[in-house]
Amino acid sequence: MTNPDYLERNREAWTGWAPEYAERAAANWAEVEITWGVWRAPESELRVLPELAGKDVVELGCGTAYLSAWLARRGARPVAVDLTPAQLATARRCQEHFGLTFPLVEASADDVPLPDNSFDLAVSEYGASVWCDPELWIAEAARLLRPGGRLVFLTNSVLVSLCVPEHGGYASEHLRRPQPDVRRVRWPEGGVEFHPAHSDWVRILRANGFVVEALHELYAPRDAETHRYYEIVTAAWARQWPVEDLWVASLS
Repeated sequence: MTNPDYLERNREAWTGWAPEYAERAAANWAEVEITWGVWRAPESELRVLPELAGKDVVELGCGTAYLSAWLARRGARPVAVDLTPAQLATARRCQEHFGLTFPLVEASADDVPLPDNSFDLAVSEYGASVWCDPELWIAEAARLLRPGGRLVFLTNSVLVSLCVPEHGGYASEHLRRPQPDVRRVRWPEGGVEFHPAHSDWVRILRANGFVVEALHELYAPRDAETHRYYEIVTAAWARQWPVEDLWVASLS
């Protein structure tokens, strides 16, 4: 497959951000509970993952691979995929530190060098779900999954994408962009993100053989404080409107 035009820009952006993520990678790897998103919604409440013991899992856009580490501790056999060598280098250091190893593959999530029908579960938490063209990476997830496999991915809510100013900063209480404009967003000093409308996600998933099982819209808890690192939304905003969409789909 020919490399998409956003690939190099995103690799360059994440190479620059990698040292910041390396600073907190060990703390993320050490977390005991599986959680989702900025305010760590517990998997024990959401229950979006299947039984993990003995399951083959591919993480698409793994970053420092802490999610794969959480899954491995519960008996899964993860393979973590990311296009940025600097992020994978941090993941390798964490593997050595925690004594927990699984394959790390340098590749874009829309062109993964792994065989068809290899996995029971595909996951993405702010990885491919934000940084890859959904028309491409959803098709790749479908290729990698076995019949009946599950896809779970977390991304920014469509609403927060519409409320963030064009040049960055915290989300406003007013719409800042037309909805078609956030399908593909090229940040002035960063990478390229993709934020399809819900109707687009449903269309793309169905076109690739998926059945949507659930969409969880995540809010900040009542006592939450604005996140130290997540600088596009305040806790006050996220208590009123969903900040993240957590999708669950199965391959028919």
